[in-house]
Amino acid sequence: MANPKRKHSKARGRKRRTHQKISFPSLTSCNHCRRLKPSHMVCPFCGYYKGKEVIEIKIKEKKKKTR
Repeated sequence: MANPKRKHSKARGRKRRTHQKISFPSLTSCNHCRRLKPSHMVCPFCGYYKGKEVIEIKIKEKKKKTR
């Protein structure tokens, strides 16, 4: 393998790495509940995908305080 003849400066290496950053996942709105969800995935809030219910989401009931 080829080796560099001279040491590259820190700035030069960092300029090269500026494009290697993590990007945020693209989010789209759900057609059923209008909340943001990852594209091409089932909505985690309502369970719909492409207008059809794929999974059933159970609603948690609030606990009543008893004394």
